[in-house]
Amino acid sequence: MILLKTHRLILKTIEEEDIPSLLNIYNKEENMRYISSGKFNWTYSELLEKYHNFNKNYKAGIGIYSVCLKNEEMIIGEAGLFNSFNDLSKLELGYIFDSVYWKKGFGKEICLALIDYAFNKLRTKSLIARMYSNNTASVMLSEHCGMIKTNEEIAANGRKVYVYIINNPIHS
Repeated sequence: MILLKTHRLILKTIEEEDIPSLLNIYNKEENMRYISSGKFNWTYSELLEKYHNFNKNYKAGIGIYSVCLKNEEMIIGEAGLFNSFNDLSKLELGYIFDSVYWKKGFGKEICLALIDYAFNKLRTKSLIARMYSNNTASVMLSEHCGMIKTNEEIAANGRKVYVYIINNPIHS
């Protein structure tokens, strides 16, 4: 099922036949260096289980979706909205792209679409994005999407994390 389309991308539910493409993304160290666990040696069953656990609320538009190039129908990453705070009025935005597709504007395109979806379809009041402080691309992307840094935290692994937020102007 397609959740949304942008100019160049499609965000769709993850099917089991998508796992090999997503596994290739997850098993590249460069792609995973800014992800919280940093793990880059995933198995098929581990990734399948991760998606199963995160995607229990697909019907609500919350979960991890595959990001595909619209014209080629090729998976280039994943993105989604997460109920990290057990409060549907405050969701978390996240994404992973294959490094081959970095610096091409795909992150901004999908993040702006998810912000619009969260605010206008889900009626969420605010969106949060968290990233390691040295992930300058995600920091800049958050700012380009209208998010404001509100906090700094220390992750369990000792690394500094920035917290960005954007509020729904209708519910501010």
